[in-house]
Amino acid sequence: MIQDIYPHKLDNHFDTDAKPDNDSIVLYFTKEGILHKLSSYKDYENYLFFPTVQDFITKDGAFPFEKDALTYLFSVDDAHYFLLEQEPAQLPKGFTFTPIRNLRKKNVHPKHRIFAGITGFQLSNWYKNNRFCGCCGNKTVHSTTERALMCPSCGHVIYPRIVPAVIVGICNDDKILVTKYRTGFAHYALVAGFTEIGETLEETVQREVLEETGLRVKNIRYYKSQPWGIVDDILAGFYCDVDGETDIHMDESELKLAEWKTREELELQPDDFSLTNEMMLMFKNGRM
Repeated sequence: MIQDIYPHKLDNHFDTDAKPDNDSIVLYFTKEGILHKLSSYKDYENYLFFPTVQDFITKDGAFPFEKDALTYLFSVDDAHYFLLEQEPAQLPKGFTFTPIRNLRKKNVHPKHRIFAGITGFQLSNWYKNNRFCGCCGNKTVHSTTERALMCPSCGHVIYPRIVPAVIVGICNDDKILVTKYRTGFAHYALVAGFTEIGETLEETVQREVLEETGLRVKNIRYYKSQPWGIVDDILAGFYCDVDGETDIHMDESELKLAEWKTREELELQPDDFSLTNEMMLMFKNGRM
């Protein structure tokens, strides 16, 4: 899955004393996407690079932005990632923008940099969307002690938002129910949905399955979780068994396909990034 980057390791501890140096990696996002370049490196044609502070330095040694425009995000191994929150006077040569979802391609490497870009995107959106206090409307400031935004007027503290959602493998003996979304992702997927106020994750499973397919389920069992920073999610994967009627009554406003597939018929997604794909693979291999 996207977070499986071993032997690399993400350290998301917020270091209040972290200062950028010339080798620090800079993540910069606009409406066009993330600043990056793909180059031949080692054994790969499309090796993903993000700019470093050094890449922004002009020929005369000047910076096109103030260093306090860089906010520490996290580290991967010994590489420190900073978010650029100010539009630079000029962009480094050779770098361009691409939508963050475009990083999720089988021929783009390495996975730990894709994961870093997606995780940085989640934090970038949080900083951008909380520039003003939701209680009193005043401009927020960065906390000096933790990863938080604070309102200097009313004292309101804002932490990064993480949205719980479920992925559901509905089993019917040697078959599993697969779906295709009406818009967006084109490949086979599983029933999924966000947890609502007052729900347990298990109740979310039951409701989403009923809403999207008209089926009732039992024997709900947890499998594994996954961060999915593209939409601020923490995904919880569950398997369950159909309870009673097996005829599907699909929600056509969300799905264009919902059908039972045997292990042999099951078609996997083209990459190994998602919890959905791993759950389908586990079923296909008879391990669930």
